[in-house]
Amino acid sequence: MKPSLIAVAIAFTAFGAGATSPAKPMADLIYVGGDIVTVNDAQPEVEALAVKNGKILALGSKDEVMRLKSADTEVVDLAGKTLIPGFMDGHGHVFNTGIQALAANLLAAPDGDVKDIASLQQTLKDWYGKAENQTHGVILGFGYDDSQLAEKRHPTRQELDAVAKDVPVLIIHQSGHLATFNTKALELAGFSPDSKDPEGGKIRREADGKTPNGVLEEIAFFGALMPMFAKLKPEENEVIFKAGIELYASFGYTTAQEGRASPSAVETMYNVAKTGKLKLDVAAYPDIQMAQSVIKAPYLSDVYMNGFRVAGAKLNLDGSPQGKTAWLTEPYLVPPEGQKAGYKGYASMSDEDAAKYVELAQRNGWQLLTHVNGDAAIDQLIKAVDASEKKHGKADRGFVAIHAQTARKDQVESFNRLGIFPSFFPMHTFYWGDWHSDSVLGKERASHISPTGWARELGMIFTSHHDAPVALPDSMRVYYATVNRISRTGREIGPDQRVTPLEGLKAQTLWAATQYKEEKSKGSLELGKNADLVVLSANPLKVKPETIADIKVEQTIKDGVTVYSRASAQQTASKSCAASDKCAKVASIAMIGAGMLHHSHD
Repeated sequence: MKPSLIAVAIAFTAFGAGATSPAKPMADLIYVGGDIVTVNDAQPEVEALAVKNGKILALGSKDEVMRLKSADTEVVDLAGKTLIPGFMDGHGHVFNTGIQALAANLLAAPDGDVKDIASLQQTLKDWYGKAENQTHGVILGFGYDDSQLAEKRHPTRQELDAVAKDVPVLIIHQSGHLATFNTKALELAGFSPDSKDPEGGKIRREADGKTPNGVLEEIAFFGALMPMFAKLKPEENEVIFKAGIELYASFGYTTAQEGRASPSAVETMYNVAKTGKLKLDVAAYPDIQMAQSVIKAPYLSDVYMNGFRVAGAKLNLDGSPQGKTAWLTEPYLVPPEGQKAGYKGYASMSDEDAAKYVELAQRNGWQLLTHVNGDAAIDQLIKAVDASEKKHGKADRGFVAIHAQTARKDQVESFNRLGIFPSFFPMHTFYWGDWHSDSVLGKERASHISPTGWARELGMIFTSHHDAPVALPDSMRVYYATVNRISRTGREIGPDQRVTPLEGLKAQTLWAATQYKEEKSKGSLELGKNADLVVLSANPLKVKPETIADIKVEQTIKDGVTVYSRASAQQTASKSCAASDKCAKVASIAMIGAGMLHHSHD
């Protein structure tokens, strides 16, 4: 005979030697009055859910759960809204998302208003026109996308000079793999006609073949950016980190990721957590090439310290497909500016170096997240994992293929054989589906980007992510894209790769918890798991799939504590800048930008 819900709840919270007469546990919170989607196949929906001490105390029928109500219990009426598990970040950059939250917004619709170079220039001018952004004399923008600009090209340094000639202007491409600097910024960063292209990166040139045109790809950009961030003051890093957490929370994330952390970012996040519990859990994966100094205790841990832990390492093997720097086995449909027909992108490192880092991670027991967008890069990863397995055995590596956008079916089969967990990027079908079809890959290859359907055919699970700040950390946009695969213009991008709404939800909750190896405490609403919860305006399993993106995150609850409320956020937004800390944050990012550009590039 099955024990009653009450008996199980009592056993769960019993204290004292022998626990012969445990006190009846009473809930801190009880949620009723709406759909409660558990993402637990054994008990898919319940009428009520109780929380005690940040854990799920009980869930089941309303009558049963309400027996755990005391005079001190807060009963939350969902008023027809839907309660689900908290979203978990399959892959993103919560620290860098802070920059996105604070810099000039250069995103195209629906996330911004930039549609051509003229509107990009005006957005930068408007941002810098605010007095609080002029404090330290730098103009910093994030999110421009040449594929969405009317001109279908990157801005030039001269076009950024038109925004400000004597002030450094730095704008970061939406992919995060390229940037454009104006002449002043190039000068301060040390780029000149004599600068050579670094391995794994390119400095785009003007017609003379020498003078930088302002666009920096991959290692050329990262090589300039990393020293800049190294110069940030602790208080400046803290502002960035907290801004990223706030943005993540507003989209329902209770577990966030910093998917390519620098040593200074790790130290900042760790030190902030030491001063008090973070609003969200943050798992960091430092760059295995440049940040091995922090892939160790006290940072590296299986458990969170006040919401923070280093969970493993990150390896980067190629670039961005929409930026046309990803490494492919077949040529790009239309080569980027300065490249000839037959261009296939390029690797970030040699096969030997890739194998060295994969083996290092397995030898040390580090979970390794590897950025692989192009199928040539995926081949390189598979080859490296094969070699490491021959040396160390399969074990439970927990290795993750990040993006795997152009994975061929045979490569998905190799993921299954080798135990490589895929974290796909279906948001590309919405943001860049048209671009991939018409310029990057061609219709056939574009239809198979982020092949979630092939994974499910093999019985594999996967995660879906946003890669913020590449896109906003918009959980519902991720969900919508994973289920629908419809581009901005309404074009279907590989409908055979679609998954069901329940599978799309699992890809951001239960399956994400499995990716993190945290499925015993997160990812579904089950007895004893963390009370990581999200209140949505509608039930995504009941609405028409094409309307999922319209669902709003009403509340984000971490360990039973509300860390975001849409109603409260709307009230705060209506207040003046002087009445909040936003002005201080914006001024700080201007100061950060100024500090970033005061260094010399080798």
